[in-house]
Amino acid sequence: MPRVSFAPPSLCLSILPLLDRLLPSLPPTVRDVDVPPLFRERFILSGYRPVGLSWRCYVLSLFQIHNETLNVWSHLLAAVCVLMRFMAFGPEGQGFSVDVSSLPLVLYVFSAVTYLSCSAVAHLLQSHSEQAHYSLFFLDYVGVAVYQYGCALALCLYSSDTAWTQSMLGQIFFPVAALLAWFSCTTCCYAKLRFRRPYPLHRKLCQVVPMGVAYLLDISPVAHRLATRSWTNNLALPLHFLQVVLFLLSAFFFSCPVPERFSPGRYDIVGHGHQLFHIVLSLCTLAQQEALFQDFLWRRPALVREFGEERLLLVCASFPCLTLCCAFTALTMRRKGQPQLMKEQR
Repeated sequence: MPRVSFAPPSLCLSILPLLDRLLPSLPPTVRDVDVPPLFRERFILSGYRPVGLSWRCYVLSLFQIHNETLNVWSHLLAAVCVLMRFMAFGPEGQGFSVDVSSLPLVLYVFSAVTYLSCSAVAHLLQSHSEQAHYSLFFLDYVGVAVYQYGCALALCLYSSDTAWTQSMLGQIFFPVAALLAWFSCTTCCYAKLRFRRPYPLHRKLCQVVPMGVAYLLDISPVAHRLATRSWTNNLALPLHFLQVVLFLLSAFFFSCPVPERFSPGRYDIVGHGHQLFHIVLSLCTLAQQEALFQDFLWRRPALVREFGEERLLLVCASFPCLTLCCAFTALTMRRKGQPQLMKEQR
């Protein structure tokens, strides 16, 4: 009878040391008192990653349990879902051709993936250093502004009706939406750079108020339809209403450190307010995407005739312009804050 050997093959023996070098054991998480004040969150007492590790350690911390794990994975998985649903969208799941009428929808999907990816990257890598922390969250704010304008384009073009489009608000919608998206990016960067912990109330107001005003404008074509149209036999309107409810709920969790305020340390790893904000906002994005897909099928046949091909192309061209403006603003803020940051580190 031939012998059966349980010794690992030589190939495995050669690969194991390589894997050990590529996947080093990560240092354990630490408490809030063990990291600089910049990296601490109110009422979160543990689960912090040490500051100053190599970039590889923070990338690998994607698979580690810490107080940012759920923040990263919620938006990472949502970005994958947005892309997969978009790839499956179309007649019989075969997609659709990109033309003038579908370009705003492509830009919307791109903006959604951008903001979700930027957020995931920021929360995954921000503990590397104070400079990385500021730079990555500035990138996050750019992603949010890009998504705001991507929503504005899609909602105005696909989810509005004729009465709203011909109103005064509909006539000035695009330039005001672009201005508010850039302004919210600017104020978020300024608030991040200007204020130090413990943060005053007006820091949160600098972030929430501009984004709230931008959202009220961006959602106005949907609000008009929800108020004036019958929801019967319309799959998009209940989804739009669900998106509004989820957004308001996410805004609550973003603004208030609940439930960790009532039991500090209990929700460090799972269940604190910012994690709930991420989860609810991800569901909000998926609901909005589905509603826009329904509206796209409804509006596409008449879109070019109603808005005009040149106007559609001009509006779509404003999207990369806004992206560049926000990126330039964030880069300027970062450069302006570098001397102050270096001075504080001495």
